[in-house]
Amino acid sequence: MQEKTSSSHLTSSLLEVILAGRDCLVAGDSCSSDETCSPRLRTLRQCVAGNGSVKLGPGARSQCANAVSALLSSPLHGCQCKRGMKKEKNCLSIYWSLHQSIIHGLNLVENYPYETVHRDYDYVRLASITADSDVGTTNVNRCLDAAKACNVDDLCQKLRTEYVSACIKPTAKSGLCNRPKCNKALRRFFDRVPADYTHELLFCPCTDTACAERRRQTIVPGCSYESVEKPNCMTQMRICNTDYVCRSRLAQFQFDCEPSETSANGCKQGNYGACLLAYTGLIGSTITPNYVDNSTSSVAPWCSCSASGSRREDCDTFLGHFNDNTCLRNALLAFGSESDQQPTVSQSSTPSSSHSSRENRSTASPPDTLETMRNILDAIIPTQALGNELLVGQSTLSSNSLSNSASPTSSLLQAAFSLLLLLLHLLNNGH
Repeated sequence: MQEKTSSSHLTSSLLEVILAGRDCLVAGDSCSSDETCSPRLRTLRQCVAGNGSVKLGPGARSQCANAVSALLSSPLHGCQCKRGMKKEKNCLSIYWSLHQSIIHGLNLVENYPYETVHRDYDYVRLASITADSDVGTTNVNRCLDAAKACNVDDLCQKLRTEYVSACIKPTAKSGLCNRPKCNKALRRFFDRVPADYTHELLFCPCTDTACAERRRQTIVPGCSYESVEKPNCMTQMRICNTDYVCRSRLAQFQFDCEPSETSANGCKQGNYGACLLAYTGLIGSTITPNYVDNSTSSVAPWCSCSASGSRREDCDTFLGHFNDNTCLRNALLAFGSESDQQPTVSQSSTPSSSHSSRENRSTASPPDTLETMRNILDAIIPTQALGNELLVGQSTLSSNSLSNSASPTSSLLQAAFSLLLLLLHLLNNGH
């Protein structure tokens, strides 16, 4: 019995060491307290801080290269952060200190700073649950089911109500919404609510324009990103790259949604769930993507390449990550499909012939007034005035059947724990 307890404690300790070893906050603390690592980290931060290398003097390039080489063998190399974690910005600042896109010609980008998503989401889980409660009905409305499911889950309902309230409440001075507060609440919702709920709300299939417009209004575009004129995409990209969180979410999206002509499902990483999770990670940022209109399922950020000048090609490439991306398009199609069959590259729709035609299609004007937006939202999302009333009528769902859906982190912990148990079993047999 004592031997069993000892093995259990060893397994738990090993698991903690493995996970902590990959946390950039822990790695940063470890480096800062080490007399050899700490000065090298300070040097590296000077190298990447604007013209900080000038302060290092004529031998700056050599000092920076030496600092990088030394830190590549430290715990900082390979460390990662958790999306939505406490002190996320601090964690990401440590990651990017070593993994800047280019440090004096050294390309050190390694995928993205967030822990890998190890599970694909059950796209039809909530739909099947709600279908069981709607016995006798012939049509299944997954968007309605998603709203019901969110409303009977405490966390989903609470954080959804919070972001809607933040996004539709006018400020006393201007009478307009508080965009920063709205986007912060949106990020909190998509970071903390399990993807089984958020994905059904955002990616549920629609067959008519009324449904599609309600779906487009899910993230309250009139407050979260829309403006009278679209800003230039390169300007939005520049702003994004100066923010550790936005920069990291974009890197994650480009990695997880990278298309591939040779992949069976059109995604180089082969994981639709990870691609859609990375997509939602961009919501609430300066490059928030959304449906471009209520007549298609095309998505793009609210920006334009029309005044990009010599950077037009770079701008078109950036927009292409959204509106000409086989992986993202197939992930959206697979999620909206009534079956769980995933489309292959050959099944995907043919991309538009030019970036300009896609851009013209995505110029839907924002609602005329905040009042118009409120009217659209009233039928599908709760506000402070609604108090504890249900989102859309009385739900027939059981709250027990929808609670505690597994998160990617819990699945990772379970997998790591199982592997460690297997390792200990093999070691014990060896003795």
